[in-house]
Amino acid sequence: MDFNNKTALVTGGASGLGEATVRRLAASGCNVWIADIQQEKGEQLAKELGNNAKFRMTDVTSEQEVRAAIDDACKTFGALHIAVSCAGIVAGSKTVGKAGGVYGPHSLDLFSKVININLIGTFNVMRLAAFAMQSNAPDREGERGVIINTSSVAAFEGQIGQVAYAASKGAIASMTLPAARDLAPSGIRVMSIAPGLFETPLLQNLPEEVKLSLGEQVPFPSRLGRPDEYASLVAAIISNPMLNGEVIRLDGAIRMAPK
Repeated sequence: MDFNNKTALVTGGASGLGEATVRRLAASGCNVWIADIQQEKGEQLAKELGNNAKFRMTDVTSEQEVRAAIDDACKTFGALHIAVSCAGIVAGSKTVGKAGGVYGPHSLDLFSKVININLIGTFNVMRLAAFAMQSNAPDREGERGVIINTSSVAAFEGQIGQVAYAASKGAIASMTLPAARDLAPSGIRVMSIAPGLFETPLLQNLPEEVKLSLGEQVPFPSRLGRPDEYASLVAAIISNPMLNGEVIRLDGAIRMAPK
């Protein structure tokens, strides 16, 4: 799929991997709809990028809010062709351990929250975006849309305290192929990216020596990944119609240790 005059929805698009993706797609000629709960950052980014970028406050776990974002994108720009899900949270807790100074089992509410935002939120966006994309006229390859979800290397090597996060990201990886098979008759591709250690807002708050130590764990290049490198892979996936039903690790060959 080419980029010119195409419309992309990016969840979590106000910061981190999502922001880098918004910037890359806008620079490539796409109209971009920024969907995020960070209103100030989202509005500022849309203003900076100009008329081809719009922001809407969107909770990915809400059917109503995601429907409204997709409907607005279609009304404003004519159609939806690309959906990239970057919205998500990280929460650390052992299956049994100390939390808030109290020893006990993993909070069920916390586990449910992580699954609800990371997994159900991603599926919510995917299903509604795919429904909208089915109405698109196919291009010369027969393609109507591209959906890219964000998994993680934790899907394969979840660390101590990552049971909820790993479960959510593992499920995103697992649903990639069946979703691609479901949507193949409609000419809609589904891919997932599994990033390793990246310079996201979560890691940016760590001390510099800790970030350097984390980067040294990456075989090559021995540093944290940059958000624009994630965005570059998004662009490559969109432009290559044979990429479908696959999870691509973007991790500098790291394989995570238990902790």
